Amino acid sequence: MSGFLDTSMVVRYLVRDVKGMADQASEVIEGEDDLWITGVALAEVSYVLRSLYRVPREVVIDHLAAFLGKQNIECYGIDKGTVLQALRMCQPSGRTSVADALIWAAARSSGQNVVYSLDARFPREGIEVRDGL
Repeated sequence: MSGFLDTSMVVRYLVRDVKGMADQASEVIEGEDDLWITGVALAEVSYVLRSLYRVPREVVIDHLAAFLGKQNIECYGIDKGTVLQALRMCQPSGRTSVADALIWAAARSSGQNVVYSLDARFPREGIEVRDGL
């Protein structure tokens, strides 16, 4: 069987602060099922870890990359390797947000390689960023 993971399942798995929920999350995530995660859920996990748990940015990126390294985890609609590349763009500085990196990954995975943005700091590696003018 396969299914989608929501933010709460991934946060409980990574943080392990509520034992019963952490155990449930571990059973699902470390089980045999193929599991999908969306870019939205990855962005939410990053936000929750940073804002509620005060996990440093670099550590959040490391946790997400390790999580995505699991054999049974796949990114829905986005190439997993491209998502990992996008997350690496977030690590060295606060310049690229996880959300922007995931939009970049979606554009790269789609083959369109165009993003419309008014953000001068939007990542440009391998894509064209247009402002609409």
